[in-house]
Amino acid sequence: MSRGGRALAVLVVAGLLGAAACSTSAGGPVTAGAGNVAGLPVTHFESGLKPDAPKPDLQVQNADGGSEDQLATAAIADVQAYWSGALPEEFGGEKFKPVTSLLSYDSTRDTEETACGSVKELVNAFYCAGDDSVAWDRGVLLPMLKQRFGPMSVVTVLAHEFGHAIQYRLGDRAGITKSTPTVVKEQQADCFAGSYFRWVAAGKSEYYRLSTAEGLDQVMAAMFFIRDQAGTSGTDRQAHGTAFDRTFAFQSGFTKGPKDCAAMNTENVRARLTERPFDSGDTGKGDERLDEETLQLVKASLDEAFKGAGVTAPQFVPGSGACPAGGPNTPPTSYCPDDNTVQLNQNQLEQLAQPVDQEAEQAGKESTGLGDFAAFAELASRYAMGIQKGVGASIDNPNAGLRTACLVGAWAAFTNRPGEPGKPGLRLSAGDLDEAIADLLRPDGLVSADVGGARPDSGFDRVEALRRGYLEGSPVCSKQYA
Repeated sequence: MSRGGRALAVLVVAGLLGAAACSTSAGGPVTAGAGNVAGLPVTHFESGLKPDAPKPDLQVQNADGGSEDQLATAAIADVQAYWSGALPEEFGGEKFKPVTSLLSYDSTRDTEETACGSVKELVNAFYCAGDDSVAWDRGVLLPMLKQRFGPMSVVTVLAHEFGHAIQYRLGDRAGITKSTPTVVKEQQADCFAGSYFRWVAAGKSEYYRLSTAEGLDQVMAAMFFIRDQAGTSGTDRQAHGTAFDRTFAFQSGFTKGPKDCAAMNTENVRARLTERPFDSGDTGKGDERLDEETLQLVKASLDEAFKGAGVTAPQFVPGSGACPAGGPNTPPTSYCPDDNTVQLNQNQLEQLAQPVDQEAEQAGKESTGLGDFAAFAELASRYAMGIQKGVGASIDNPNAGLRTACLVGAWAAFTNRPGEPGKPGLRLSAGDLDEAIADLLRPDGLVSADVGGARPDSGFDRVEALRRGYLEGSPVCSKQYA
């Protein structure tokens, strides 16, 4: 986050969160998260290439037959099988044509040429329209993805690249021209990948099986990993999108299908795009130091944002981060229902608030921190527990966790409003939403946890809840996660 004066407005929560205490009925709120992922059941099993998967009948230039090439070749065969049915079904009988050629290479030594240039030292995967080819680096990129995130991350990257091939085949139907900004093309390709993964998760693939919990989490983690660096402008020629933007597009394809992907254009993408450069006055480049002053500013922002609920706001209490009388302890910060306090361990939160080391991350190493907004979002989640308890909403079940993530998203949008000169406060900075998503995707993050620390099984649901709160506001939080 960054410091600066800003005008305050109140989140509309009064009379809405109270509805969350009611049970669902015909015509009532839609129950989400408790057993389904965008209409599919929550499933737990090992995801990846099926033991009985057929051998792909594809020619791959320069392939070495190793495990990475096996994953990649099966991914291309599977994605092509999906589009051979989806393209004519979704786009008025449009006939599907496989890509012309496939190339596997090792970026540490190979120098093959494509119509888009040499692959020498190119740690990447790409679609090249010049020769209608898909290529991938089996030497560095694919092994790193598989090691860090699991086999479905390899499929994720190639499904995205094949999304560009679909753009090329659809032509005007996808609305892509030479002048279309790169980030719009990338959003569409992420969306097309999401529609493919819905097909896999529904059990229709011959090659892969994908659970909607751990398997889909691999996919979401890969989407997060390939985000742009914080501070990149959405107008940059090479912009691909923040993690927030990319997961939005992927989830749109997963839930709505390829027609919605093809409808993405410059106007509607830029209207919701979060990718932007750092503000001129943001001397910390998106990371404020977590100290007593910033904690007071976070508290003031939350109080102002949620005052419309008409309940007593919980107080921040520095200390061990545990409830003094026992109860639901979720370090580094806990909501204590007995005395309506948010207990926090400042030292542990300071560690979490350390800036993300994206260079270390790209090299396959763990970053020591997730960024300031990850820490602030965890505090906001425990504060939101107190507000929900105050209005009579549940705070100890999976939907309570999703509702909390949704409210954190609504609060994030609240902090993103224009400034008021001379008035101190915190404002959402470039990269902050990605820090919240990083917390949502880790197994012990608090942003989507209920009062006792239990989290919904699916990272897909956790990220979607934050996104809906940010883009749609607090009313959707109680309506969707009752």
